[in-house]
Amino acid sequence: MRIIITGSFFGIFLMMATNSNLAAQTAAKDSVPFRVRSLQEVVVTGQYQPQSLRKSVYQVRTISADRISRQGATNLTGVLNNELGIRFSNDRTLGTTDIELMGMSGRNVKILLDGVPMVDRGDTRESLNQIDVHTIERIEIVEGPMSVSYGSDALAGVINIITKKGGKGKLAVMAGVQEESAGSEYDPGLNKGVHNQYFNLIWNKKNWTIAAGGAHNDFGGWKESRDTTLAKLEWHPKQQWLGNARIGYRNDKINTWYRFDALTETITNNGPVFETTNTTPDQNYYTHRYLHQLQAEYNMSERLQWNALAAYTDYSRRTQTTILDLNTGKETLSTGEGEQDRSSFNSIVARLTAQYKISDKVSLQPGLDLNRESAKGARIQGTPSITDFAVFASAEWKPAAGVNIRPGLRFIHNSVYDAPPVVPSINTKFDLGKDFDLRVAYARGFRSPALRELYFWFFDASHSIKGNTNLKAEYSNSFNGSLTWHPQSGKEWKWKTTLGAFYNDFRNQINYGMDLSVPGVMTYINIDKFKTTGGTISSSINYKAWQLNVGFSMIGRYNSLTEDDTYSKDDLPDFMWSPEVNANLLYDFQKIGTRLSLFYKFTGKRPVYQAVTVNGQPAAARAETNSFSWADATISKSLGKFITLNGGVKNIFNVTTLASTVGNTGAAHSTGGDLPLSYGRSWFLGMVFQWYQ
Repeated sequence: MRIIITGSFFGIFLMMATNSNLAAQTAAKDSVPFRVRSLQEVVVTGQYQPQSLRKSVYQVRTISADRISRQGATNLTGVLNNELGIRFSNDRTLGTTDIELMGMSGRNVKILLDGVPMVDRGDTRESLNQIDVHTIERIEIVEGPMSVSYGSDALAGVINIITKKGGKGKLAVMAGVQEESAGSEYDPGLNKGVHNQYFNLIWNKKNWTIAAGGAHNDFGGWKESRDTTLAKLEWHPKQQWLGNARIGYRNDKINTWYRFDALTETITNNGPVFETTNTTPDQNYYTHRYLHQLQAEYNMSERLQWNALAAYTDYSRRTQTTILDLNTGKETLSTGEGEQDRSSFNSIVARLTAQYKISDKVSLQPGLDLNRESAKGARIQGTPSITDFAVFASAEWKPAAGVNIRPGLRFIHNSVYDAPPVVPSINTKFDLGKDFDLRVAYARGFRSPALRELYFWFFDASHSIKGNTNLKAEYSNSFNGSLTWHPQSGKEWKWKTTLGAFYNDFRNQINYGMDLSVPGVMTYINIDKFKTTGGTISSSINYKAWQLNVGFSMIGRYNSLTEDDTYSKDDLPDFMWSPEVNANLLYDFQKIGTRLSLFYKFTGKRPVYQAVTVNGQPAAARAETNSFSWADATISKSLGKFITLNGGVKNIFNVTTLASTVGNTGAAHSTGGDLPLSYGRSWFLGMVFQWYQ
């Protein structure tokens, strides 16, 4: 099947390329220019209505569809790993990836798809890699708590994935195929490498838009040695099928649309061969995700607009463990505890907001927000559910030219725990002349205990974990500010530099800990406090066909051992600091339809202090995870009007694992030792077809 799919795509594209080359002489005149454009970026996350990035009271980072295409990314990990303040960790046991934003774990990051929260079964944001990147128009990243607008989980910030809503002309057809090696391994017939195919159709007529699309991602797994009688694959094979459909209607007053997204994912965890019995235990993790969302915007008048959203998510994950007899080829289900499981999670989201412009100086946004989650499965006690209802309001007050003050409040009722009585925030923006923008903000963030943390129950040969129904909500006090310099742009150049800083103080943070009443059992507990702080500086320069982006960040994470008088003699630092540097260099040869891109990021050492015993006495020991550099180089070339070839090299420095002296601190699936990062240096080659009528 894999050979047929890949071969068919390449065959179709080659025929199209042959035909399109007949028009190659006129293509350069009609094709879309490749140089960087200086149009103002528009953002929607946390805004009353779409507006330019510069006018927003929030400091927002954006990643465009063009940037995603240049990177040759087939998942969101590949898109975001070049961003400052973002790190990823990989779980070898489950084959999943989690995100960290500005020193805070994925459980504190709100992932949105067109403003709809993505459902995850636990605190790992594996949903990030379950979104079709080919449907993305742009990604908006807002750092700092957004709890007034988006509720729980938005302590570190929000990542909002904005999908494409329409196309050029009456009919648009887009399709592509990309083949990539896994390290030095590549063979589609022998299940080696990465194989991606996708298509999207968009039809526009008068006020109506209908769209549909699908994608297939296939990764054959990887390890440094393919000797299957030894250790299992370090990176599990993964196969994904993704589909989406959308219908929308728009006129001068109304903009409404329905979108459906579906995912089927299989991760295969092949065990080692036991030579005494010539058998091997294998596990498959099957994930199904179905998301329905209906959204509407109604412009009642120039002063009053309404926005409504309703969404339903059906998510399930099944673990199937089998024993394969290599002598007979017979496969049987294992009977070990915890080796057969199915957990399902359902989510209902409803949201209503109004934007009312009282005057040129004052605007209001009241809103209602309903979230209900339920779960069931062998590893979940009972069939629990949580309902969260909130009323929120904010205002934008512009007392003088160049001044925007936005206070906000959120009132919450939760069916399970005592929610914070009120969540406040205030964001301010000041235009300091024509060239400088200053943003200063305070926000109180919160995160409610997730269903998994409250009701999880998992005991097998390797795990002893139970939920804790006595958990309290996490909350934080956060401060951030930024100063942006926009010197007046010329016809051929544009320049922007931003200096930012943040400080977050968390209380009641939820993490893994030992259940003191039952020795040897892990549970979830509220730890007293945690803090993060840091600063960033970034610049972007556009000059003719060149674009350069450079940035530096220094992020500090709180050393909790300083709270314990036992370690006062060790003179421990309050914060443990990690630097990051990134740089992107892009160049467009517009006349020949060729684009060159280089992406680089340095991620510094991650230090941590751990409690140890030396000569029978408690002491604090420094451990760390090593630094690494990551670089990708890509090239794309247009062939006529319809075909684009792209290729490149990823992970140029061939980093596979990070040396780490950090011991197992109690994470549920921590494996200790070196940390897996990638399957090594790889190359990719792809072809994209785009046709508009």
